[in-house]
Amino acid sequence: MKQHILIVGAGFGGVWSALSAARLLDQHGRSDVAISVLAPQAELRIRPRFYEPQVHQMKAPLIDLFNAVGVNFIQGAADEIDVAGKRVRYTDASGQRSSLAYDRLVMAAGSKVLRPDLDGIHEHAFDVDQIESAARLEQHLKSLASLPDSPARNTVVVAGGGFTGIETATELPGRLRAILGADAAVRVIIVDRGAKIGAALGEGISPTIIEACEALGVEWRVNASVASVDADGVTLADGQRIDARTVIWTVGVRASALTAQVPAERDPQGRLHVDRNLKVKGQDHVYAAGDVAYAATDDQGNFAVMSCQHAIVLGRHSGNNVAADLLGVAPTPYSQPKYVTCLDLGAWGAVYTEGWDRQVKLLQQEAKELKTQINTTWIYPPAADRTAALAAADPLIPIA
Repeated sequence: MKQHILIVGAGFGGVWSALSAARLLDQHGRSDVAISVLAPQAELRIRPRFYEPQVHQMKAPLIDLFNAVGVNFIQGAADEIDVAGKRVRYTDASGQRSSLAYDRLVMAAGSKVLRPDLDGIHEHAFDVDQIESAARLEQHLKSLASLPDSPARNTVVVAGGGFTGIETATELPGRLRAILGADAAVRVIIVDRGAKIGAALGEGISPTIIEACEALGVEWRVNASVASVDADGVTLADGQRIDARTVIWTVGVRASALTAQVPAERDPQGRLHVDRNLKVKGQDHVYAAGDVAYAATDDQGNFAVMSCQHAIVLGRHSGNNVAADLLGVAPTPYSQPKYVTCLDLGAWGAVYTEGWDRQVKLLQQEAKELKTQINTTWIYPPAADRTAALAAADPLIPIA
């Protein structure tokens, strides 16, 4: 009977785990180990692009790719992790309950925005966290054109001034004018707890964010937080009222709740502590990748963030190492000392930084061209060609 590697999740961490495990098995000529990916859809959803329009296109099919490298796809949503029994229970597309046994498990179930318990937030706030919710926002924005012109119709409040909040907000002036007309008096307001504009991203990048937001007309309310949301706007904690028909929530990302079912230490975001081989600490048969892994990137005290930049490389290592564990060969310790960011800033351009202190290297159009290449090419899965796909999954590929 074949041994079984089960990967929960088909995001960046899950897809690259599957490809990398297949690569190592292929290198050793082993056909006695099966690889399965359990996920609700056989597609990689390109989550870093959900702030853009045409969000329904932001996905890549996976069946042909998985078939090319010999990975099984099982459609379903995992809901119970039985570590002691080495079994995962799930609900399939028809609502039927089933389960899968495994010899090694890779947790790659991703993350989601966790909304706080505020009045009206669930009924009236939008987000760009999942493709379905981003599509609802897109339909809502288009529907604004049917409403009478008013300050509330033309105003969007973005709650959160982190990476997602800034990319969403700086894209919105152009999106709104495309819908409401070039002369529409649009307002986009970021509400952020930070003391300064762009505080979440550090001092080095803050001046660029300020310059871009001023050019685009994006406003900030710093040292502020949303107290309640209703159909016509938000009330801030200090009592200030902002009339807006559109409120977008971008803060509070947490790892999949499935991590709580693995007896192990977790960080405040719910991520599982892993060793340098990405094995969950305290577990012999469970690995983690992507947004559910709390993994050291280097020996300087830096840890992977919830981004595709880290998820792809974590996936390459977790898949390789889970297969190495079964084969009895040496693992490849995870290391990703180079950290970069490329922040989209709408029509103004973008900013590219290097290092954990975010040293600015490229600005405006030059950075925008790099961001476009990242978003449209680099983060997509390889073509369904076995040789090319397995080569792309090498955990030792140099990281540019």
